[in-house]
Amino acid sequence: MYLPEHFKEENPQALRELMQRFPLAAIIAAKDDGELEVNHIPLALEASAGGLGVLRGHIAKANPLAALLAQPQPAYVIFQADQAYVSPSGYPSKQADHRAVPTWNYRAVHVKGLLKVIEDEKHLRGVLARLTRQHEAQQPVPWKMGDAPEDFIRDQLSKIAAIEIEITSMTGKFKVSQNRTKPDAEGVAKALEQSCPEMSQSIRRHFPEQ
Repeated sequence: MYLPEHFKEENPQALRELMQRFPLAAIIAAKDDGELEVNHIPLALEASAGGLGVLRGHIAKANPLAALLAQPQPAYVIFQADQAYVSPSGYPSKQADHRAVPTWNYRAVHVKGLLKVIEDEKHLRGVLARLTRQHEAQQPVPWKMGDAPEDFIRDQLSKIAAIEIEITSMTGKFKVSQNRTKPDAEGVAKALEQSCPEMSQSIRRHFPEQ
């Protein structure tokens, strides 16, 4: 990943918060023939496990990725957060000299790790229970596995497998107008307040009030 120094995010807590808030990740693994297997899977981060943490989720046994995991495999995982087109019209400096071009702001975390399957139904149920609690927490009436008939749950469990990725490195790129002056960054934040409020807030976190 191209990573200019001013866009590099090295705070582990900031990286973990992004991974937890935006859990749908792209998992990339290489096949023996050099082709890539790419999947979009929601993952739960257990930050206290291992050195840098462990990502847990599940895949369908029919997924071609499952066939790669007879042995643990290196994997590359990408988490994408808020993103927005940035028009030069938002820069106050543009009004003075017109020396500005469009760009794109975004926040992402790239993770490297060792991907493996966990063949254990109790472990799988635990992974599903944690994912369910996390994502049902904001629902008016949270769903839980016990709401479904046990025979139905068993049938569903037979079709999926738990996966685990032990994190070996994390790299953050938070491109939120750090290469602009504070007035220009504030102009972008203001321009994005309605169309992309989360990016507007991300910019302002990097340019706090004095």
